[in-house]
Amino acid sequence: MTITATFLPRPDGAPLPPIGFIGGGNMASAILGGLIRQGVPAAAFEVVEPFAEARDRLAHDFGIAAQPQASAALARCEVLVWAVKPQTFAEAAQPVRAHAGDALHLSVAAGIPSDSIARWLASERIVRAMPNTPALVGQGMTGLFARSAVGAADRARVEQVLAPTGELLWVEPESALDAVTAMSGSGPAYVFYFIEAMTEAGVEMGLTPNQAQRLAIGTFTGASALAHSATEPPSVLRKRVTSKGGTTYAAITSLEGADVKTQFKTAIRAAQKRAAELGEEFGRG
Repeated sequence: MTITATFLPRPDGAPLPPIGFIGGGNMASAILGGLIRQGVPAAAFEVVEPFAEARDRLAHDFGIAAQPQASAALARCEVLVWAVKPQTFAEAAQPVRAHAGDALHLSVAAGIPSDSIARWLASERIVRAMPNTPALVGQGMTGLFARSAVGAADRARVEQVLAPTGELLWVEPESALDAVTAMSGSGPAYVFYFIEAMTEAGVEMGLTPNQAQRLAIGTFTGASALAHSATEPPSVLRKRVTSKGGTTYAAITSLEGADVKTQFKTAIRAAQKRAAELGEEFGRG
């Protein structure tokens, strides 16, 4: 689902309340940068970022004056985006809770269960998001889960905030986010891994590193675009490229002989299991 964000004033002409960010790192920057590129002014954000280097980067890149700690200014925010490390969420929530008011909470912190967030913030209006790193270039894939207290208007607001990062997919139950984490959250690393392997193979076959990398990246980019636009499933697209006795057939036969598909699925299930473990570990506070 691709969504275009439009941040219009209210019917009475008043501007929308600011959007708060707890944490100003890479994922927060991806969201902030996308919204600013769509015309949302830097003054429309309240950002809390304890690290001076990150605050300086936000000021340089977006003109945002982030604050080192939570203050009463957060009470004006109708949405609070939690872009903190999972292990620091509970600690970060303590000074914010007093200023959270009736805010809608959007967490992009990996693995933290919404039950824990609800307990730490004394709120039921919580949406969990599992984005991935291509969000930095507006090509992300984000899985979303909403607690029952989150209404249709809240969902629409979350979609507005995250639209600049790429595609969005609502899932339920909440445990499905562990599968999202294993597939799209960790998925870019799998793609980079195969690009590495293809590049190394190209160099071993006589190409320059630059040539091999361009071929590998270009192939993934083109194949992904084709799979995205095609009406047929990837299995059909693969078979169309695989003529029996040809070069692709030789490669696929080699992969199947090594049981690569089974091993790959096992690896993804390992990521899913670890996502669930991390949620239990960091959600206890």
